[in-house]
Amino acid sequence: MVIDNERNILYTRTEEMKLQVFVLGPTGDGPLKKVAEERNLISQKDGKSTGSRATNRSSKLSIVSISPLSMVESKWLHLVAVLSDGRRMYLSTAPSANSGFNGNYLQPSCLKAVTTRPSPPLGVSSGLAFGAMSLPGRSQNEDLTMKVEAAYYSAGTLILSDSSPTISSSLIIVTKDSTTQSSMTGSLGMSSRSSRALRESISSIPIEGRMLFVADVLPLPDKESTMEQSLYSELAFCGFEFSGESFEKTSVKLWVRGDLPTQHLFPRRRIVVFSTMGMMELVFNRPVDILRRLLESNSPRALLEDFFNRFGAGEAAAMCLMLAAKMAHTENLISNFVAEKAAEAFEDPRLVGMPQLDGSTTLSNARTTTSGFSMGQVVQEAEPVFSGAHEGLCLCTARLLFPLWELPVVATKGGLDSPDAKSESGIVVCRLSVGAMHVLENKIRSLERFLRSRRNQRRGLYGCVAGLGDLTGGSILYGTSSDNMVRNVFGSYYRNVESSEGGTSNKRQRPPYTPAELAAMEVRGMECIRQLLLRSGEALFLLQLASQHHLTRLVQGFDANLKQLLLQLTFHHLVCSEEGDHLATRLISALMEYYTGPDGRGTVDDISGRLREGCPSYYKESDYKFYLAVECLEKAAITHDNDEKENLAREAFNLLSKVPESADLRTVCKRFEDLRFYEAVVRLPLQKAQAIDPAGDALNEQIEIGIRQQALVQREQCYVIIYSALRSLKGEEPSQREFGSIVRSASSSQSNLDKASRKKYISQIVQLGVQSTDRAFHEYLYRTMIDLGLENELLEYGGPDLVPFLQKAGREPIQEAGAVSGVASAASPTGQTGGTVKSDQAKYLGLLARYYVLKRQHVLAAHVLLRLAERRSGDFQDTPTLEQRRQYLSNAVLQAKNASNNNNSAFDSGLLDLLEGKLAVLQFQMKIKDELEAMALRLEEPSTSNEPFPDRTLITDTNLASTLKEKAKEISLDLKSITQLYNDFAVPFELWEICLEMLYFANYNGDADSTIIKETWARLVDQALSKGGIAEACNVLKRVGSHVYPVDGSLLPLDTLCLHLEKAALERLVSGVESVGDEDIARALLAACKGSPEPVLNTYEQLLSNGAILPSPNLRLRLLRSVLVVLSEWAMSFFAQRIGTSASGASLILGGTFSSDQTTIINQGFRDKITSAANRYMTEVRRLALPQNQTEAVYRGFRELEESLISPYSFDRF
Repeated sequence: MVIDNERNILYTRTEEMKLQVFVLGPTGDGPLKKVAEERNLISQKDGKSTGSRATNRSSKLSIVSISPLSMVESKWLHLVAVLSDGRRMYLSTAPSANSGFNGNYLQPSCLKAVTTRPSPPLGVSSGLAFGAMSLPGRSQNEDLTMKVEAAYYSAGTLILSDSSPTISSSLIIVTKDSTTQSSMTGSLGMSSRSSRALRESISSIPIEGRMLFVADVLPLPDKESTMEQSLYSELAFCGFEFSGESFEKTSVKLWVRGDLPTQHLFPRRRIVVFSTMGMMELVFNRPVDILRRLLESNSPRALLEDFFNRFGAGEAAAMCLMLAAKMAHTENLISNFVAEKAAEAFEDPRLVGMPQLDGSTTLSNARTTTSGFSMGQVVQEAEPVFSGAHEGLCLCTARLLFPLWELPVVATKGGLDSPDAKSESGIVVCRLSVGAMHVLENKIRSLERFLRSRRNQRRGLYGCVAGLGDLTGGSILYGTSSDNMVRNVFGSYYRNVESSEGGTSNKRQRPPYTPAELAAMEVRGMECIRQLLLRSGEALFLLQLASQHHLTRLVQGFDANLKQLLLQLTFHHLVCSEEGDHLATRLISALMEYYTGPDGRGTVDDISGRLREGCPSYYKESDYKFYLAVECLEKAAITHDNDEKENLAREAFNLLSKVPESADLRTVCKRFEDLRFYEAVVRLPLQKAQAIDPAGDALNEQIEIGIRQQALVQREQCYVIIYSALRSLKGEEPSQREFGSIVRSASSSQSNLDKASRKKYISQIVQLGVQSTDRAFHEYLYRTMIDLGLENELLEYGGPDLVPFLQKAGREPIQEAGAVSGVASAASPTGQTGGTVKSDQAKYLGLLARYYVLKRQHVLAAHVLLRLAERRSGDFQDTPTLEQRRQYLSNAVLQAKNASNNNNSAFDSGLLDLLEGKLAVLQFQMKIKDELEAMALRLEEPSTSNEPFPDRTLITDTNLASTLKEKAKEISLDLKSITQLYNDFAVPFELWEICLEMLYFANYNGDADSTIIKETWARLVDQALSKGGIAEACNVLKRVGSHVYPVDGSLLPLDTLCLHLEKAALERLVSGVESVGDEDIARALLAACKGSPEPVLNTYEQLLSNGAILPSPNLRLRLLRSVLVVLSEWAMSFFAQRIGTSASGASLILGGTFSSDQTTIINQGFRDKITSAANRYMTEVRRLALPQNQTEAVYRGFRELEESLISPYSFDRF
């Protein structure tokens, strides 16, 4: 009975040669269940034989032994049965050939023979044999048929007990042939690749007695091989996965793979044979053992060359490396003599070959000597093929790193195949044991030391290319002298190779690489592998150190993301990637914290020595200084002496200043903040920024923008530490910054600082930052202070580049031409006026204006404020209001006046005029906006009119209100010119009063009877009449006329206004619409002329003298009443001077609006002028074709006025 522990199958063989198959359940501990039985297996295989010999042999055949096949050997074949004639019958329990592949093993359902392998040939020596091998006790005429009485099969090795010899029995040992080619010279008619897997090596040993039992001798569990064998325990590539199997099962599975891939791992295989005469131990020499014996015995060179030919240059060179580096697993130590001989063989070009071009010896002339057309041959590009030494080094390295290269280095405790093996919970441990990693590290370091010694001694190809330059940097220079060096080193070997490559044609194409270049390429490749071995050994050392200090404790401070990265980290990435280097640094940091923390177990020197010696590429000298500084900071944190604390902080700062690029700024600067040592908080990040960008690419505008931006981002990652310190002192909560890093919150110690201390430390940080020559940091610092609301500190301590920074930050290309005139844009401190300015840019411009005001540079401040007032924005929410613009312009006017008052020689008087003009236009704009909003509000109010179609009116009002709102919004977006305000807003919406004010402001130089002014006044009066009648029209005339009336009266068309109002008053009075007084219009005209009666009187005289204009007597009579009012007012002004009263007193008496500078000075002819006019208008009244009762009151008024002027005592009526 035999048990297949992998498939959980029990096989039995009875005396009648019947084979039975039982299943033991999925876990191997279930009840037996027979699934198949076969009793005619031998007859099935011999059914095709004919003749009496076949029948006789069939009757004598029997099954000697059965053995299960490992899943590593075959997925489909499950059992091998050895017959009595030496044949091997391979059986399967699967119904088809596809069963068992792709990892889907099916339960056994049958038992059938798949194939039979012939018995090992007798009398023929195959495999690796040095010398003749004889078969004992045989004669040439004797039958060579084997008579197997016992057999044993395990892991590819077959042992047969042959009793056919007449004298004594013998053991026939059949093993896999590890050589790359057969020793037989004849062709077997098959390819080498297909025959290699089936080729076997046969040996014969005499034995006394009869073989009873055979067993494998397993390596002792405490041996070195056991440690290293555990590395292979979870490799799926080996055909199995880790499942807690015994050491015996694992050993058998590895033996199946053959000697070549495992001879560095296992000692020589041993098998014990028990016979009737005693016990015999068989020891199987591995290929490396045979090579060692050849080297020890100084065998002829022909045997060594034969060894290289049989195994191939690469495999043989790999075995030479194993012996030379003393990394092969042997029972006794490898002597220095053997190691040196192996090294010489590894470097011998006659054994390992030389690098050459692929296909260089197979190229032939493309021309053909036969007649006819020839298409030529396909010419393939030749590629370098390295020597067997390079291949052997690759094989050794791959086999050493194979069991761990693509596997994670750590796992969580609970079983490597458990569901939580890669979870974040649980205890984190290394997958590999410390002992296994130590064994592998020693072998890797032995191989690397050997390669380094050959390089230092310039042996082999190292000596060939020693003078060609750096082998690792890829900058080797080649020349003709290098070719001569290669030829001299290797002598006739290269000449033989070249001569064998010669063709019939003397014209040969020059190869793409010279021999020296090929040699240098191979050396460079070997150097890369040596560096890989060195790095791998250091990685194993670091993992051992981490395991010895309890990996779970070291990673407990890691966040979830970092811990997940560690669990997914493979050995490959640990050795070759930046991510692996970063995680190794974090492990070292945790290890250092274990030693230097508050409850540390030692000092930095205790662990630094081991790290610098064991893994210098992971732990550099800069790391040593960094952790010394951390140790000083830890001491400073617990001391109470302020002087000692400052000295320790200074010492830590000095250490970190030597290695700024390796400092973990977030950690150390936080500690410096707690110690109030802000010099280090500022200078260390600046030093690191300079170290990571020494060429200043962040400020170099000549390079590509991508490179410049990348350098700037790296610098800002250092600057953010200083920002964090400022924010912490400011007492603000952390938030997501623009560079993607979350800044920590202020510590409790800083929250206890008083306001004065905070201001002191903030000013210290700012002053230290300004002292730096890093322009990029200055810009970052200024932005940081503005974001934190430290504008006052910025304006107080800002450096000389603050003004250029604010100008640059507030500058934006002008999208359209500005409307500014009178001042050159070159005078602007920002280089432009107007244009689109965003809110953050406006913030910088506002600070720039404040800076100029503090420095008493009023003109520059006025320019900046002007730009702020004119700024545009693409976003309505970001647009300043008109009131804000008015404040900017008002402040600009104030700064311009201050500049003019200081007698500044550089002051331009046109600037003040420009600013005042813009302020006036802005006031017009604000008036128009208010009017539009008021109109829209009135339209939205519920209508109370009795319209026949109220819905139609409502729709019209709604549309007009919406239009007014849109216009009000449009006028609020930016500053408009006076032309835009007049044509686009005031005229379309009939804002005639504002139109007249703008015409006056623009100094309109038209004639007195200009149609524009007359039409505007007429529209204004009509609008007032429609709203409030004559009273409203008179009020508008008083308000607007007094505002726009100039000294010469050129802009006030009194004749048009007078006639228009008098006609309207007469019509309304006659129709009874409105009760209009005789004095309303005259007094309104006097108020519009600022109390001057002469222009009003001249206007009435002009109208009365033109009969065509006033054909109606009633209208003339009304004008005469108004003239009487004007003359009375004129006389009253004379009376005010006579009685010596003030202007206000005269106004109270007459009801007028006089002022001291508006009252006309009565000259000598004042009395005669008024008397003459009164007399003339009395005559005009008498001429009216009206009843006397209508004209009598006017006539009497003129007469009394005349009499009052003649007699100075007749003013009783006044």
